[in-house]
Amino acid sequence: MSLNTFGHLFRVTTWGESHGPGLGCVVDGCPPGIEFTIAEIQLQLDRRKPGQSRHTTQRKESDSVQVLSGVMPHDTKPDVLVATGTPISMLIWNEDQRSKDYSEIKDRYRPGHADYTYDVKYGIRDYRGGGRSSARETAARVAAGAIARKIVPGLVVRAAMIQMGVHRIDRTRWDWSQVELNDYFCPDAQAAELWSEYLESIRLNKNSVGGVIEVIAEGVPAGIGAPLYGKLDQDIAGGLMSINAVKGVEIGSGFEAAELLGTENADEMRLGSDGKVEFLSNHAGGILGGISTGQPVVARFAVKPTSSILTPRRSVTATGEEVDVITKGRHDPCVGIRAVPIGEAMVACIIADHYLLHRGQTGKA
Repeated sequence: MSLNTFGHLFRVTTWGESHGPGLGCVVDGCPPGIEFTIAEIQLQLDRRKPGQSRHTTQRKESDSVQVLSGVMPHDTKPDVLVATGTPISMLIWNEDQRSKDYSEIKDRYRPGHADYTYDVKYGIRDYRGGGRSSARETAARVAAGAIARKIVPGLVVRAAMIQMGVHRIDRTRWDWSQVELNDYFCPDAQAAELWSEYLESIRLNKNSVGGVIEVIAEGVPAGIGAPLYGKLDQDIAGGLMSINAVKGVEIGSGFEAAELLGTENADEMRLGSDGKVEFLSNHAGGILGGISTGQPVVARFAVKPTSSILTPRRSVTATGEEVDVITKGRHDPCVGIRAVPIGEAMVACIIADHYLLHRGQTGKA
């Protein structure tokens, strides 16, 4: 199985399986001198890790990260690590695998999962939680994203869940401080209360539901990206689409732009008091012609309902028998919740990569 790496100059390779001994990543291309702490990486991993509420899988993993290479201790700052410019390898042990939960579906293709396609392509599949196709792999991406956030000066990447099933937030009530105060990374306190009742009914009915996450990157300098085959929005879309269960991505106004008139969609410009260009709106999501405008970069992605549910679904076996499949084990009734920090990490990695590409091509930081 190839293609376990993404990025150009800031390159991330992930490895490991859901039910193997552990998983991790190698970050290649982190500039020397970048400073970070284990606690900063752990903070992001803790936001993604399972078992934090009844609304996520009850698999218990500490997701404690170990940095194995590519760093040296800081001379004067305790706990601070300094990147040496060599590959940074990080390891996360798996602590709570229950492979026996999957023994009944060893030869059965779970509807909505990659079981059938993996078998068709490779002739073998890891039925224990999906192996590499498990969302467990994304812990490594989150670790890499914590380092990526350090590369672009002033970069702030935040995300929030803005829709669960048919229930959307009220944008007039958007409050970033609420995102870390509820179980859903929701910026609307009232919507979070509604979602709690809604998701509990979904769970009790042995079902699942999808959601939409919005990622906003502020502090992105103008000019990064490329006009044709290395567009910033192209790579952001590809990075977000690579996340498990993601079925749609949009930048800025996205599909809604098709409903707008040209007079509405075009982001008008004026000169600010400092003589620099200011945009009067941001339908483009901070990217024009594949190149950043200096405005916040805005991306949204849709996550499908968790395919592992306790309601029987029709399927077939590897030997050609028709069967009903019930997927036992510990699964998220809405996998979109834990996708929030993963989306942040992927956007941070892509922006860091393009920042380094821009610096390498133009000599500008």
